[in-house]
Amino acid sequence: MPHHPSSPTISAAEHGESVTVHRDIVFARRDTGDLLLDLHRPATGHPVPVVLWLHGGGWFTGDRTLAPDLGAGAAATGCALASIEYRLSGQALFPAQLHDVRAAIRFLRANAERFGLDPSRIGVWGASAGGHLAALAGLTGHIAALPDEFGASEADGGNDAGADASVQAVAESYGPVDLAECVAGAAAAGGDGSRTPEARLLGGLPADRAELARQASPLTWVSAAAPPFQISHGTGDVLVSHRQSERLHAALVSAGVESDLYLVEGYKHGFLNPAGRLDVDLAAVMDDGRLAAEGTAAALHRGSGAQNTPDSPGATDGRTTFGFRDIHDFFRRHLVPGTD
Repeated sequence: MPHHPSSPTISAAEHGESVTVHRDIVFARRDTGDLLLDLHRPATGHPVPVVLWLHGGGWFTGDRTLAPDLGAGAAATGCALASIEYRLSGQALFPAQLHDVRAAIRFLRANAERFGLDPSRIGVWGASAGGHLAALAGLTGHIAALPDEFGASEADGGNDAGADASVQAVAESYGPVDLAECVAGAAAAGGDGSRTPEARLLGGLPADRAELARQASPLTWVSAAAPPFQISHGTGDVLVSHRQSERLHAALVSAGVESDLYLVEGYKHGFLNPAGRLDVDLAAVMDDGRLAAEGTAAALHRGSGAQNTPDSPGATDGRTTFGFRDIHDFFRRHLVPGTD
């Protein structure tokens, strides 16, 4: 697979170590153009795990630069962080976006030696639309090929068809998991369901594209084969109800999958996003930059051992705090050898 020459090493002295950044790496070619990723790698002499960052934006906007501080993430976790592009809904309808994420996973695994990565230790991390795709990637990773995944417009180098697309850990924040419920909620609130991001992703209302909506909903794919999950969602989110994350967590626990849910008290949508990228029209419903600014936030935690259901809000492990450190610790625990 062709790739752009890497950029010079960028010193991340504020993170306590050097991080090498390889920019504009082509990981797949599509009719709509090449798909690129940027790789932030700790400057170590041994292979490191890699975590893919999947940006938000309702599947119709955003790009791989809409990300938290990935240099800090690489330094804190000892993992490489790869921020990837995927086709937006104006370019291609679902499942193109999931195919693109799986192509990036396969590319990094196939090119692990080139970039100093450990191909057996890969994670995905996403927020909002990216959280939805991260969940889907984790839940379908054990499936060698999805329907129509390797069509004529999805050239991934030929030899990648059916290659390993599995991941070993998933962290996702405020992602939709039942698209029909999201659209119904928007309509009940007086909105036009056909103009929702979910309907734009599907190319129509879920009621009219029921099978595609089912395939696009992470809840459909929950099984005991899923890797460990960490889920976070603000209780003040009016764009994607925190009930969506409660339902995913409950389904994972019922399937015997390790899952930790953090309900972040009072936080709105977008709290993992960097500050300064917000459309002013969304300021009332978004919390871009808030978690980075505040460091930690009060949260309710539900773990795999609790009796968790979406209708049992008291079934929690207890009050705690949540911050980027918890995300970093999750990936260290599941991807970095020798981490407690």
